[in-house]
Amino acid sequence: MEQRVTSALIAIRRIVRAAEFAARDLSKVAGLTPSQMVVLQLIDRDGELSAGALAEAARLSQATVTALLDKLEDKGLVVRRRSAEDRRRVAVALTDEGRRVLVTTPDVLQNRFAARFEELESWEQAAMVAALERVAALLDANGIDASPIIDVGSLRRSGDGPA
Repeated sequence: MEQRVTSALIAIRRIVRAAEFAARDLSKVAGLTPSQMVVLQLIDRDGELSAGALAEAARLSQATVTALLDKLEDKGLVVRRRSAEDRRRVAVALTDEGRRVLVTTPDVLQNRFAARFEELESWEQAAMVAALERVAALLDANGIDASPIIDVGSLRRSGDGPA
């Protein structure tokens, strides 16, 4: 039985390390975090979006998306534009540099996972989700707010402010 515990812990550690390596590589290549890259990809996919729509699509808090957009705007990758019809509405769009970064940057880890996960049979997907949810419960991680972005950024508990 001890061998199974060791094998399970090694598998968890490999997942964590894969996230660390992917985040480090993305940072080296583009100077971005996985969360920033996902925001860029969402804007590229859906066109100009409000910060609220981005937060909903990325399953991140509004405060987190605002902080991400501030950093992306500082890097010249996105621009915020006030709507001509409703001055209260602000849309976020990619700049030419933002589009260039998307073309030249390797895919983020969750996109590779999603593509491979989609190739699995439905029963295997369900079994994997159930097993991962059980692992989260065993680690007392059920109460931790998380988006579907594999990132090793700031370690804050839910309610501690933007990550």
